[in-house]
Amino acid sequence: MCLTMAVSYIHTPQSLRVSPGGRCFTYCLYNHKNRPSSVVSASFHKSDNDLFMESKVDTLLNSVKWDEKGLAVAIAQNVDTGAILMQGFTSREALAATISSRKATFYSRSRSMLWTKGETSMNFINIHDIFLDCDRDSIIYLGKPDGPTCHTGSETCYYSSVFDFLRLPKVEENKLAVTSLYSLESTILQREAELASPQIGKPSWTKRLMLDPVLLCSKIREEAAELCQTLEENENKSRTASEMADLLYHAMVLLRLKDVNMEDVLQIIRHRFSQSGIEEKQSRKSK
Repeated sequence: MCLTMAVSYIHTPQSLRVSPGGRCFTYCLYNHKNRPSSVVSASFHKSDNDLFMESKVDTLLNSVKWDEKGLAVAIAQNVDTGAILMQGFTSREALAATISSRKATFYSRSRSMLWTKGETSMNFINIHDIFLDCDRDSIIYLGKPDGPTCHTGSETCYYSSVFDFLRLPKVEENKLAVTSLYSLESTILQREAELASPQIGKPSWTKRLMLDPVLLCSKIREEAAELCQTLEENENKSRTASEMADLLYHAMVLLRLKDVNMEDVLQIIRHRFSQSGIEEKQSRKSK
């Protein structure tokens, strides 16, 4: 982008105001009496590619079915875990800002203004992609959070199970809405925490594995061999899925002992999407 500026100089400007006019901008410097004391005119010459992208963004924004207030539902989702982080509302300007800044930006109905998640807490949601639903009236911000999303400090804003409320006499509102994989990880984490308490009766299988690394590693090797066997001996799909489930479970126990989260693993997988397996292996050798 080329910038051409004609400047009229003043020694002590007090404030700056900007008046857009197509591709040209006029900057007025105001003194303490709120009178214009200098004018700076700038002309921005955009490349053909810039203009083309602006046109595509405008086309996209025009295709959204905004409600009577010019808003649409925007849901933020963790790109690695799939967890629903929060829900808000977005406007044409907020969506354009999200596309431009790659930070999840919403429209506050109570304050009638745009706001970027994390502008106060610094827990931004860094956008990797944006999706529209089939009716084009609902939007997903697919991104990676810098920290807890909820103002309560929770990882997400969804931690109150309705079914737990209906079934249990007392509900602790700390059960995140997560997928089966992360429910398993949460259970393994709970078993690890229980190791610090006196053991009553026989320990669970997960606890036994955590207390015996040799046993754990032998089981991982055993399950990996059985998974390969399903291919070598042409066993059915359900058998393959079952062996993969066994291997995944035992591997996740090892990850817990090494203080590695599944999210860390999935993040590495995502980063490798644009890298060939050969390049990835060569990069390991150089480390």
